[in-house]
Amino acid sequence: MAKQSLPLSQVYRLIEPGPVVLVSTMSGEQANIMTMSWHMMIEFEPPTLACVISAGDYTFDILKKTKECVINIPTVELAKKVVGCGNTSGRDLDKFKKFGLTPSAAACVRAPLIDECYANLECNVIDSKLAAKYNIFICEVVKAWIDRTQENPRTIHHQGNGKFVVDGETIKLPSRMK
Repeated sequence: MAKQSLPLSQVYRLIEPGPVVLVSTMSGEQANIMTMSWHMMIEFEPPTLACVISAGDYTFDILKKTKECVINIPTVELAKKVVGCGNTSGRDLDKFKKFGLTPSAAACVRAPLIDECYANLECNVIDSKLAAKYNIFICEVVKAWIDRTQENPRTIHHQGNGKFVVDGETIKLPSRMK
């Protein structure tokens, strides 16, 4: 058998849940951006997501207080800015300015959209009971935006230790889901 034992601390690299996203929040008049890899759909209508945000992150405190955010979905063209946002803290830095990203007003929440992103999901936190123990926030998407001029947008997926996979070939198979 060619398989070898994998350290449990590396399991997360195998169960990547979806594209790396940028979570924008608003604290008073200060907008912030956080890079997030751990999220998942938990309901389709209304669209509801579970988001894992470490209690040590600046965004954790903002989300607990404001109960709203925007989940912005970048494409590979923004990869270096996405990693830059993930490697810095918004406690002492304006990430919009530092990384040349453009905030724009959302329709339903105070947190800004990031214009350069392919899609934006305005969210309200509807349950934060799991945040204290597991760092999980349950968010309902209340408004969604998409740039339909981008054909075949390619998102990035984190595999740990600075390694990312970029969306590639698309295949279509029969499915009963819409």
